[in-house]
Amino acid sequence: MKRIVALAGGVGAARFLEGLARVVPPEKIFIVVNTGDDACFHNLHIAPDLDTITYTLAGVADRRRGWGITGDSFRCLQGLGRLGAETWFQLGDRDLATHLYRTERLRQGSTLSQVTAEISLALGVRATIVPMTDSPVRTQVRTRRETLDFQTYFVRRRARDVVQGVSFRGARQARPAPGVIEAIREASGVVICPSNPILSIGPILAVPGIGEALRKTAAPVASISPLVAGRALKGPAARMMKSLGLVASALGVAKLYREFASVFVLDCADQGQARRIEALGLKAVVTNTIMSGWREKKALARIVLESLR
Repeated sequence: MKRIVALAGGVGAARFLEGLARVVPPEKIFIVVNTGDDACFHNLHIAPDLDTITYTLAGVADRRRGWGITGDSFRCLQGLGRLGAETWFQLGDRDLATHLYRTERLRQGSTLSQVTAEISLALGVRATIVPMTDSPVRTQVRTRRETLDFQTYFVRRRARDVVQGVSFRGARQARPAPGVIEAIREASGVVICPSNPILSIGPILAVPGIGEALRKTAAPVASISPLVAGRALKGPAARMMKSLGLVASALGVAKLYREFASVFVLDCADQGQARRIEALGLKAVVTNTIMSGWREKKALARIVLESLR
């Protein structure tokens, strides 16, 4: 069996990948992760999506919060607060070890891909996790009054601003991380995880060469809708799509991926949109996409894999 390539970012992707890693050998999974969310706090390189997916596949993710490490403490952050430092971006004590290690290795000259592989190995993750690029790409959100870096928009201001535009600073100069193009070209199938199409998948597709590789690969490409009945289970995807003039629905997401996807997986609640999705030239697969437990995660992974055959 060749490898399954997944484009991923956020909690929805992490949940799907948990199920996928239970139904195929994890060594056969190659995950390309959004790094547009990366930021610098307290002079540390923070990579939220890389860490969420790595921690989840390592079995240490805090499922209640949706980020960080389960059972973590926040004594360092509390100490920083007493000293007057900004603490709106939450960093747990055990989580800090990852950021300290990543930052030091990057300062020593290692690439983000190399450091990600080292962290994955140390945490016992058997799937291959790579950043979309080793170059700095930063998602910026334009509101009515100003342009915000992603974490300010998403965490500090809780995604309350009306979004009028999204850009990916540095994307044009970036190159795909080593192995990304080859993995897509040689895959048995590609999965676009149920992630925010603008904020999580958008930065990946903005890196020159990745979209072209998806269009040219002989492998089938399946995308999973992150919206159910016009709503995102987590995050601002639906609200953002509306503010950008897009239709916030499974059909609206399918239109964003129609250039390279051959399969679109949507929830039973959106079954009425299946015919219109198929009119776009995609095979519509209707199933339960709400991953409330291990059974649902594995069932969705099996259905997606079946759709790629």
